[in-house]
Amino acid sequence: MKLFQTLLDRRRFLQSSAVVGATAGAVGVTGLTGLAQAPQARAQTPRGETVVTKSICAQCPARCGIDVYTTDGRVHAIYGDTGNPIANGKLCPKGHLGSYFLYDPDRFKGPMKRTNPEKGRDEDPGFVPISWDEALDMVAERLNGLRERGESHRFAHFYGRGWGASDAGLYGDFGKLYGTPNSAIGHASMCAEGSKRAKRATDGNDSYNSYDYRNTNYLLIMGASFLEAFRPYNNVMQMWGHMRSKSPKTRVTCVDVRMNPTMAAADRALYIKPGTDGAFALAVAHVILTEALWDKEFVGDFYQASRRFVSGESIPEDSFEENWVHGLTEWWNQELKDRTPEWAEAITSIPARHIRQTAIEFGSTRPAVALFERGPTGHTNGTYNGMAIHALNALVGSLFAKGGLGYQMGVPYGDLPVSADDYLDDYARDGAWKDQPRIDMAGTERWPMTSHMMQETGPNHLAGDPYKLDTAMFFYTNPIWTAPDPKVWEEAFKDVFIIDTSPFPGETAMYADLILPDSTYLERLQDSPTYPFEGWPMTALRVPAVEPIYDTRHFGDILIGIGKRLNGPAGEYYRALDSVENVLRHRAAGFADNPGDNGVNDFESWKEKGVWYKKPYHWRLDRGRFYEWGGLDYDLQMSPEEVKAKLFKTPSGKFEFKSGFLEEHAAYIETEMGIPRERVGLIQWVEPQHSGGDGDLYFVTPKTPLHAEGRGANVPHNIAIHQPIVGGRDTVYLEVHPRTAQERGIRNGDRVRITSDLGSIEAECRFVAGHRPDTLVLPFEFGHWAQGRWAKGRGPGHSGEITANVSDPISGLASYYTGKVRLERA
Repeated sequence: MKLFQTLLDRRRFLQSSAVVGATAGAVGVTGLTGLAQAPQARAQTPRGETVVTKSICAQCPARCGIDVYTTDGRVHAIYGDTGNPIANGKLCPKGHLGSYFLYDPDRFKGPMKRTNPEKGRDEDPGFVPISWDEALDMVAERLNGLRERGESHRFAHFYGRGWGASDAGLYGDFGKLYGTPNSAIGHASMCAEGSKRAKRATDGNDSYNSYDYRNTNYLLIMGASFLEAFRPYNNVMQMWGHMRSKSPKTRVTCVDVRMNPTMAAADRALYIKPGTDGAFALAVAHVILTEALWDKEFVGDFYQASRRFVSGESIPEDSFEENWVHGLTEWWNQELKDRTPEWAEAITSIPARHIRQTAIEFGSTRPAVALFERGPTGHTNGTYNGMAIHALNALVGSLFAKGGLGYQMGVPYGDLPVSADDYLDDYARDGAWKDQPRIDMAGTERWPMTSHMMQETGPNHLAGDPYKLDTAMFFYTNPIWTAPDPKVWEEAFKDVFIIDTSPFPGETAMYADLILPDSTYLERLQDSPTYPFEGWPMTALRVPAVEPIYDTRHFGDILIGIGKRLNGPAGEYYRALDSVENVLRHRAAGFADNPGDNGVNDFESWKEKGVWYKKPYHWRLDRGRFYEWGGLDYDLQMSPEEVKAKLFKTPSGKFEFKSGFLEEHAAYIETEMGIPRERVGLIQWVEPQHSGGDGDLYFVTPKTPLHAEGRGANVPHNIAIHQPIVGGRDTVYLEVHPRTAQERGIRNGDRVRITSDLGSIEAECRFVAGHRPDTLVLPFEFGHWAQGRWAKGRGPGHSGEITANVSDPISGLASYYTGKVRLERA
């Protein structure tokens, strides 16, 4: 009956529609009976002029160009900038959240000083408002006093995301003029320094790679969270769509310890035992050589055509003619000849047949790229793991090749209006501060190959080794929460005068004696050179969409304001430097002789377009020869000397399977890692040293697409959709393989306790059958005891509190992924 009535109603509707169409054509709609007349259209009430401002997102390191829509002085929409080559009019899920940061009710409204001398989690700082002049005078008085006492080294700058010449780019001159080795200590050792050091050791470039995804036919992704957090994330997702729909489609093999969006979307997903990525890569390299799949024009070949690489057999030292590589024969004889897929299976738990098939595909599909990040490098053997993976790019000739990988070119900025070298006094040139090491001991005999060791600062200060800090200033970093074993920092920094510049009330801010709040990214004038992207130079400009809605200032202007108050020539320098806008106008003057492809040639056009860039990438490997861009084509063949100066910046001027950089530190590596001195330079398998005491499960804390630079925990929209695998609502769940949980009597949804030798935290369990049974996954974002009303006290417990402060001896990267824990019902 219901079916018949439905058909009847549909028939009547069609009949009525036919009558309406016929009648409307004859007399117009107004002549119909039985149909209501449409109300008269009325214009929307005017709301004022809408202004679109070109700017840059700050939700992650990607630096996507954005169009910020402001009406009646209020930001109400953010979209990708169609003129920005990274964004291409698109944004990732977190790119639209900028207004949450701008209008965060918990953000600092102006400078404040602490009135409660006691510091700790349960201590109210007792902040009271002060003026900017009073705040900057306080800082200057403190710094001038330290300098007068010959203790300027006891002042340190710490920073996280440095954007460009207008903020972190000012640090070097400040340290040189004032006189401290601690300007500045960056967070790279708690971020991704391992991948950079692996490149430094093999091809001489201490940097992140750029990638030509459009022309890549094979991706081997190892622990990189490619579709979650790999930079630049927004553009990576765009390129994924291109790679997976072009012809031939880019084939993808993903190697990781857990199920994630990249693993789910790949052609092959291989689950690897944490910390064993180097063994897998060595076995892949072994097969590429034994199957004669290496790029002979780049790598070289045997002098005799009949010779070949055979498993377990050495080759004569003089039998192979190397082209753009160094140490291949020694690498094969001393390390690689025995690294078969069967050997790697016993270490990685990946079946040998899958390793062999991956190697054959990677070696026979050109161009191919192997990329990695913190998954392989977040262990005590991280640099060697990264070197082994990067060696695959050399074996198949992908470095600087079409469809391969290169390095980001610098931006041709103009000079500053003044030179710091002209304002050095005797103390700056030869003061006692020059005999002092950095507080983190980076670059010393303790950590000779590192650039930054921020995670060591808290413990070093607490021990008074090499000395005690007096004053510390923080920009875009919150190490009292983000550092491994952060409770050490909580104790250490009780007697340090802390200056925090975050707009938000993070944990470090709760220890602050002085709050000098930076403006949010929608209120700043700030440059941002791109890294890494497609290689050619690019820099975007962050233009204020609104004037600061509170009494806040751009960090660069805060630093210049302090500098103006320093005694002696340093103060004169900063008064001449004047402001961030003056800095950027002078930097943009460099575009006059190097106009961008979009016509940007000065500061005003940079503001208008939002970005300066200039294509193409300058270098290209083609059939074993290197060429430089001549203006119309890659037609300038490069000499070996030019290749060494511009591309392979190693001692040999080639890609090194035996690293000269590591050999320079052979004694240190032998002592710290137990590797015989004569072998330290070889790319090799090194066992990771796992922390965590008697733990029986690996504990990894990945970043997700909604990580938002560590500030997403106080964004309600972010909280609701944070965890991609199991959802997440008001918390982040601990992802556990069902078998692992059931063996311990744990049910889905149970409250559980995770314990290492540092202590315990609690979380709510969620079953994820796609993970390795021996690996627990707790996405990194929550567990704050400060940061704002939505973040504070939100479960689960903070993963850092059970993560030991252990680092790779070579890169200094904190081993966030190498801890082991125990799991039980709470």
